[in-house]
Amino acid sequence: MVNITPVAEQKIKELMAEEKDIVGLRVYVRGGGCHGYQYGMAFESKMAEDDTIVEKGEVKLIMDSQSAPLLQGAEVDYVDSVQGSGFSIKNPQAKTTCGCGSSFSA
Repeated sequence: MVNITPVAEQKIKELMAEEKDIVGLRVYVRGGGCHGYQYGMAFESKMAEDDTIVEKGEVKLIMDSQSAPLLQGAEVDYVDSVQGSGFSIKNPQAKTTCGCGSSFSA
């Protein structure tokens, strides 16, 4: 299961309210980045039959069948700091990560 922090949940709700026909936030993993895998996120207007859905309140996280196992136990957070703001993923399966936090090896 993927966890969503309350701060991330609120920010996702705010951003979804600005869009039309959005069913949730797709969180995915693809090959690339400094360490082999790279995280990605995009608002989604449809879901596939084999998608894994995690709901928290009014927010749905959508993961494809290949990304879901690599995100098992991860936490989606939203960070707002002097260095910048954005979503971050804390993944207990990541053995190593790059400095920017957007790529990892499992």
